Parts: sequence; C-alpha cells; structure tokens
Amino acid sequence: MAYPKLTDQPGALETAAAIARGEMTPLEATDAAIARIEHLDALVDAVVVCDFERARDAAKALGTSPDDRPLFGVPMTIKESFDIEGLPTCWGHEAHANNIAKSDAMVVRKLKQAGVVFLGKTNVPPDLADWQSNNPVYGRTHNPHDHERSPGGSSGGSAAAVAAGMVPCEFGTDIGGSVRVPAHFCGVWGHKSSWGLISKEGHDHPLMAGRGAHDGALSIAGPLARNAADLAALLRITASLPLEEQPVELRDCRVLMLVDHPSCPTDDAVRGPMEAMAAELEKAGVKVDRSSDLLPDLEKQHGDYMRMLNIAMARGAPAKDGKRASATDWFNMLDIQARNEMAWSHLLEAYDFVLAPPAPVLAVPHSDKRIFDGMIDINGAEVPGAAGLCWAGLATFPNLPATVLPIGETAGLPCGVQVMGPRWSDLACIAAAEQIGEVLHS
Repeated sequence: MAYPKLTDQPGALETAAAIARGEMTPLEATDAAIARIEHLDALVDAVVVCDFERARDAAKALGTSPDDRPLFGVPMTIKESFDIEGLPTCWGHEAHANNIAKSDAMVVRKLKQAGVVFLGKTNVPPDLADWQSNNPVYGRTHNPHDHERSPGGSSGGSAAAVAAGMVPCEFGTDIGGSVRVPAHFCGVWGHKSSWGLISKEGHDHPLMAGRGAHDGALSIAGPLARNAADLAALLRITASLPLEEQPVELRDCRVLMLVDHPSCPTDDAVRGPMEAMAAELEKAGVKVDRSSDLLPDLEKQHGDYMRMLNIAMARGAPAKDGKRASATDWFNMLDIQARNEMAWSHLLEAYDFVLAPPAPVLAVPHSDKRIFDGMIDINGAEVPGAAGLCWAGLATFPNLPATVLPIGETAGLPCGVQVMGPRWSDLACIAAAEQIGEVLHS
C-alpha cells in the first residue's frame, strides 16, 4: 500500500485554517480522518483504541461556526498511555486491559480546550519499554515504510499514525528516545521537551490505580507532527510554563555535529544522511564543527544515564545484581545528573545547537523480544541493543530539548536528526529544525 508523503496531507494548523475558512466542518474533518484510519491502518495497526462515535459527537458539538481556538475541529489520536476518560489505559498489559480511565490526562484536557477532537489511542510496548510497539493486548504495529520493520517505541503507534497519513499530529512520551526514535524510524517530526515543561498528570502506570504519581525523573511528554509549525503549536498549547519566543537565524548559529559515540558504533545508513546534511548546511553558510573540548565525557554520561534510567523505570527495584537502589544512591545520582547538566550548559554557551542521530540505526526488523534485550545489526556486526540508547540519553540525561526532523533516507528507510539546545530553548530547537529542513528540502 502506498502511504501519503508528509506534504500530501494537510497538517494540524492547515486543517484548522481550512475549517476557519469554511472549506470543511469539524465533522467533515473528523469523518475524513476516520475514513483514512479505516483504510490505511489495516496493514499498520497503529490506532488500537477507536473512539469514533464519541469523536463524531464531539465534532458535531463544535458546530459549524469556527472560533479562535488554535486547533478548532482538528482530529488527532494520542499514545495509549495517556488517560482519556472512558477509554482503557493498559500500557500493553492484558491484566490491565479493562482499566478504564475516569478522567482525562492534563495534555488531553489542554488539547481539547484548544479545539482538538480525539479519535482514539495508539499502540505501545508493555510498560513503554521497547523500540517496538508490540503487546499481547493489541498486537504489533508495523512501520508504514516497511511492514517487516518496527515503527519504533514506545510512541511507535503515534509516529506510524502520522507517517501513514491517518492523523496530522500526535502526542507521546520519551525517556529512552520514545518520541525521537519513532520520529526517526518513521520519517516524521517529533519533539522531546525540556524536562518539566509539559505536565504528565494522567500519564501513570495502571498499577497506580488512578491515584496519580510524581512526574518521573528523565521522562517527558512531547508532540509528533508532519511539520515544525505544528510541533510549535502543540508545544505552546500544552506547556505548563511560559515559553519565550526565540528567533533563530541558522546561518548565524554555532553548530556542533556529533556522529560518533564511544558507547556504540553508528551505522553507515545513518552516517550517510548525517554527513550529506552537514555538507548542505555548510554550503548554505552554516559553520558546523565536528568536535569540541567542552563536550562532556559521553561514555561516562551514557553509563550514568543507564543507571538512572533503570532505577527510574524499576522504581528502585533490585537490578540484575540483586541490589535495590537506596535513597542515598538516588540522591548521589541526582548530583551526577546536575553536574552533567551544568557541563552541557557550558557547552551550549559556545554552541547554539548540537546535531546528533536519534539512534545509531534506521528502523529495525521486528523481533519477538525487546530490542534492548537482543542484538542490533550495525554495519554487519552484532551490537547489544541497549547500547543504542546512548543517543537517546544524550539529551535526556541533562534534561535538554531536542527536535527530530527527517533529513533523508537509505534504501527506502527514513533517517532523522535531533537538534538539541539549552534547557527551555524548545521553540528555538524547533525553529532551527525548520530551517535545516528548508535547506535540505527546498
């Protein structure tokens, strides 16, 4: 099946503008999106919780007289792990398949207030802990570009739904690249927000039984879309803190590009598009450095990130060595993270942005076990899958924002780049990514 290119379907703001001009009603936009899902999702299996009747009712309730809400009448889906009142939130577990949310997550509430019509929810791996989106409740989501490969995870259903042209935008979460890697694997735009910028209220494991939980270390909520303008709009709508508008002129920026990481090799299928992008940027007058003495020790950072990630994901439960993390362990970890954040802050006084791969490989073949528990092929050699998390941790451990945009492809598989900047420079990262896209694709 041929799926629409990113430019073939209108984005979220374009859809809202068409509704505002009277070219379609919210109900017509909703019905068109439902029809796309019913047609396009048969071979992808991205939208696993359908809420079409309530969506049509919500669209009818909006009426035919557009107001000034930024996403008035725009249909979208959202990652299964976000609560929507009346729909199941199971995080891929059969034991929680009948866990029905009693209220909307904060992100859902804010998007509804902005005029969004929710059509349903998209697939995830169990516990949101894989670069695949496959679970015993909803089955396996396939990459729209190659059905034998993963769309990524844990927001894989989100990226696949956008990439296949079912919806103009989505919302996911990211602690181990879970927004950035699916965007990279599927060839769409995604944004890892600065930690703490967007509330994750109503995004809690079903074991919390609706009691609510603290906003976990490292983990963020962030949008996926078909273009930069939609990412910025979704960010403005959902941010819990005021966002400073930050104009960017890419040719005046100091840019550092990283393609190699001491913790994991980079596949040539990723290196090629990265180097081609750098050449185009330099041709356009952008100065791109390839190394800096200010860069933190990346191997140490990756080790520290993996320790913090494992403690956070397991809530301190015993590791493979049988030891449980103590409160002292956790406070020491926070100190290490703070020092790393300060080191990146120092680097980002010398550079406006850092460009890096979102992952060392393109979309991986389907596997019956977690990618992190097996091996991945990098230039013909077998490498532990968990090593690939080094590029996710690059921005996650120091709490930095990072925008992913598609930059090219290798053998029909998309390749992206993540554009990192100082903490709270989220809109600037998106603006820089947009200008990189203009250099590459104009």
